[in-house]
Amino acid sequence: MKLALATAIAAYGLDEDLTPLREACDAAGIHVSVVAWDDLTVSWARFDAVLLRSTWDYIDRLPEFLAWCDRTALATKLWNGPDVVRWNTDKRYLGELAAKGVPVIESHFIAPGDDPSNFPDLAEYVVKPTVGAGSRDAQRYLREDRPAAEAHVRRLLDAGRHVMVQPYLRAVDEQGETALLFFGGRFSHAIRKAPLLKRGEGPTRALFKEEHIQPRAPSEAEHAVARQVLAALPFGPLVYARVDLLPSDTGPQLLELELTEPSVFLPYGEGAAARYASVLWDHLGTVVANRD
Repeated sequence: MKLALATAIAAYGLDEDLTPLREACDAAGIHVSVVAWDDLTVSWARFDAVLLRSTWDYIDRLPEFLAWCDRTALATKLWNGPDVVRWNTDKRYLGELAAKGVPVIESHFIAPGDDPSNFPDLAEYVVKPTVGAGSRDAQRYLREDRPAAEAHVRRLLDAGRHVMVQPYLRAVDEQGETALLFFGGRFSHAIRKAPLLKRGEGPTRALFKEEHIQPRAPSEAEHAVARQVLAALPFGPLVYARVDLLPSDTGPQLLELELTEPSVFLPYGEGAAARYASVLWDHLGTVVANRD
C-alpha cells in the first residue's frame, strides 16, 4: 500500500513527526513517500492515499491549497478530506462549536468592512486572523494597549482577512496548554505546550513560533471536553484530530481544533507512531478493498 505524506518545501526539515511516522509505516508494511503538496511533477493518483502532514505554508495561499485538496481527493483518498479542511482552516468554526454547547474560549469575530474597534473591553486579550497557524500574526495585548490592538485588527482587515479577538486566559502562564491527540477517533497521547504569546512581543515572522513541548497526562475534565468537541463535529470519525485546550476558572476550554495539518508530537507519546501507523494501515486497507 502506497501513502504520500504531504508537506511543504519550507517545512520539510521542520516536521519532527516525519521520521518516526515513516519508520512506523515501514514497519507496518506501508510504502511511504514524502512529497510537497505544490510539486507539479507529482502524480497523486499513484498513491492509495495522501495524508496531510506539514503543508504549513497554506495560510498564505489558501485558495490554491483548497483547490489542490479538491483535485487530489478526485485522484485518490485525501486525509483529512476537503470538506474537513475547508471547514477547519478558518477559525470561525469555533463559533459553530460554541453554538452547540462546546466550552470554547470567548471569541469575537470581525469581518473586512467592519469597524476594527468592534470588540469588547478586555483586561488582556489576543488578536489574530481566523486563517492562521503557528501563532503567525497573533499578538497579546493589555487594556491600555487598545490603540495598538485596533491598529493590528485594521491591518489584518485591510488585507482582506477575518479577525478574532479572545480574552487571554492567565492560567495558561502557569499550567500551559494541553493538546490531546486522536487517531481513528481513539485517544493516543497528550502533550503540554508552554505559553507562546508574551506581553509586548510582536507576531512571529517565521513559519511558526518555536514551541516548548513535554508529555502530559490529561485530566478527566480535559478528556471529557475533548470527547465533547469531537462528538460535536459535522463529520464522522477522522483519521487524526488534535484538540487544544486551555485552563480557565470554569474548566478546560477549547482554543483550537486541529484537523488539517497538525503536529501530532509523535516523539512525546510512547507507542504513538505505531498507533498512528496501525490506524493508517486499517484505513488504507479499506480504501484498497473498496477500490477493488
